[in-house]
Amino acid sequence: MNLRLSIDRMVDEATLWIGAHWLQIAMATAAGIAIYFVLNLLRGWSIKLCRRGEGAANWYSILGRAFARTGQIFMMLVAARLVIGYSDAPAWLATTIVTLFTISAVFQAALWAREIVFGTIEHRTRDHERNSRALVNALGIIRLLVTIALFAIALVVALSNLGVNVTGLVTGLGIGGIAIGLAAQGVFADLFAALAILFDRPFRIGDSISYDKGAGSGTVEAIGLKSTRIRGGPGEERIIANKKLLDFEILNTTRRLRNRFKFDFFLGYGTPPDVILEVPALLKDAVESEGYTLIHGGVNGFAPHGLSYDVEFESLEADFPPEARDRVTAAILRRFRDHDISFAYPTQVNLLAEKTKPTPPARDRDDDEDGDTGR
Repeated sequence: MNLRLSIDRMVDEATLWIGAHWLQIAMATAAGIAIYFVLNLLRGWSIKLCRRGEGAANWYSILGRAFARTGQIFMMLVAARLVIGYSDAPAWLATTIVTLFTISAVFQAALWAREIVFGTIEHRTRDHERNSRALVNALGIIRLLVTIALFAIALVVALSNLGVNVTGLVTGLGIGGIAIGLAAQGVFADLFAALAILFDRPFRIGDSISYDKGAGSGTVEAIGLKSTRIRGGPGEERIIANKKLLDFEILNTTRRLRNRFKFDFFLGYGTPPDVILEVPALLKDAVESEGYTLIHGGVNGFAPHGLSYDVEFESLEADFPPEARDRVTAAILRRFRDHDISFAYPTQVNLLAEKTKPTPPARDRDDDEDGDTGR
C-alpha cells in the first residue's frame, strides 16, 4: 500500500513539474540529445582509430579501442546528468539520475582501464609469435586477473558512493587475497616470472643462453607459465622453473654483437730483447691478416718457465667461423718461425746436494782417559 502511495505521489509531482516547466524540459531534452549525438560521433571516431595501423601497434589505436567501448547507456546518462540541473527536476528524479550516472561511470571507467591495459600488453608482446601457446595462456590469465581486479574495485567504489559501508567488504577481500597468495605463492612466483620473460624479453624461443655463471647453457625451446625448457648441448632437455631462471645472470649469446677469443703462450727467457719488442707487431699482423681486430697482444708478466704472453682478438660479426682459431694460430706460428722465435716449454731442474766426506763419530771421554792412563 505504501509503495502504491509513493508511486502516485511521484506521478503527481512529475505531472505538475512537466506542466510548470515544459519549456525548460524541452530545452534540456534538446541539449541532452545533442550531447548524446556528440558522444556518439566521438565513439565513431575512436572506432576509426582502432582500424588504423595494425591493431595495438600504435598508442592512438589503444586509446581509440578503449573509447570505442563506451556504452550507449553511459552516454545517455551523461547527457541526462549534464542537463538535469537546468530543468528544475523533482528531487527523486534528480537523485535517481545522479545515482545511475555514478554507477554507470564507475563501471565504464573500469572498461576503459581494462582496454588500455590489454592494449598496452598487446603492444609489448606484438613481436612474439602469435601462435605461441605460452603467450596465449599468459594473455588469457592476465585478462582474467585484470578484469576481476578492476571490476572488484569498481563495485567497491560504486557501493561506497551509494552510501554503503564497504569497510567489511574491503577487509574480507584483503584477507582472502592474502590467504590465496600465501597458499599459491610458488605458483604465482613462477607465473609472474613467466610474464616478466614474455614482456621484458631477456630471451626468446630459439635463443642460445648461458646461465648460473656458465654452469648451464642451451637453446630455449619453450617458455611456459611454470617453467622454461632448454635444450642442452649434448641433446638433453633441461626444465627449469621461471623464477629460478630469472634469479641467475643470463648471457644471451644469440644477441651478442661480436665475440672475442684469447690465446696464452710463453717465450723462453733466452729470447733476445730486440725480438721481444717485435712480438706485438708480429701478433697484430697475424691477427689482422685473417680479417680480425686485435684487442691486446704482448707480454703480461713473468712466469716460472718463461715470459707470459697473450693475444686477444675480436670477430667482426656475432661469432667466429669454425676455422678462425686455427687460421690465427697458423698465422702466428708462421711469423714466429720466420723470425726464429720459439716457445718456452715447462722445465724442471733438480738440484742435488754436494757429496762430502762424513764426519767421524766423536770418541767417548772415558776411552780417552783410559788411553792416557795406560800411557
